[in-house]
Amino acid sequence: MIYRTAIVLCGGKGTRLGQLGKKFPKTLIKAQGKPILWYILNTLKKNGFNHFILPIGYKGEQIIKFIDKIKFRKCKIDTIDTGFNTSIAQRIYKVKKFIKSEDFIIVNGDAIFETNLNKIFKNHVLKKKDVSFICCETEADFGTVGVINNKVINFERGLNFKSVNTSIKNFKAHVYSGMSIFNKKILKENFKSYLNFEKSFYPKIIKKFVIDFHILKGFWYAVDNIKNLDALNKKKNNNKHFDNIYKLKKKLNDK
Repeated sequence: MIYRTAIVLCGGKGTRLGQLGKKFPKTLIKAQGKPILWYILNTLKKNGFNHFILPIGYKGEQIIKFIDKIKFRKCKIDTIDTGFNTSIAQRIYKVKKFIKSEDFIIVNGDAIFETNLNKIFKNHVLKKKDVSFICCETEADFGTVGVINNKVINFERGLNFKSVNTSIKNFKAHVYSGMSIFNKKILKENFKSYLNFEKSFYPKIIKKFVIDFHILKGFWYAVDNIKNLDALNKKKNNNKHFDNIYKLKKKLNDK
């Protein structure tokens, strides 16, 4: 079998999700009756990924039980205990030997999305890029990818989208979706030396490797706190987030 690997980061604790964050790992918190991880894995599978690496940590035994219950035909799922207080870079270092494809995707385990990842992945491979950031057109206080004339020049973590300096000629800022496609050559970097993946690792590789970016066409929604979660679970007038998740759930159930 030819594998296409996806690393789904599952080790985190939902510190801003109240009692739910104390009871479940963040990626198993439910949106409209299904865990976030269920949406992520099914969406990735639909886009041609058939090998999933789950670096687990906080309440990882719950994730193992969840994986044991779901049935993914013609797919391989590896759950690897990478510890509780482990940085993202160190989690990737601990699972890199399990990666089976020349190019692979890393996905945060706390966002639900629908887009043509298959097309983005193939484009990355065809253009022979080392790293491709997947961005979205939204306003958020997450990572921001800075671009001038379609060339990635920087990455800022925790930057308020509205505060980005747009006075630089041809400068554009795009919100990072928490998804990146990597070529295996990146794994030669010393991941163990990076305590913060997005604050220190990404800015360094932008200067060293061939970088690309893609704008996510579809929808993307990060579940970062109780307010975010309520938007997905409580139907209100003109609540596009609830409607998007409802439609995606139906589509994935009907596949």
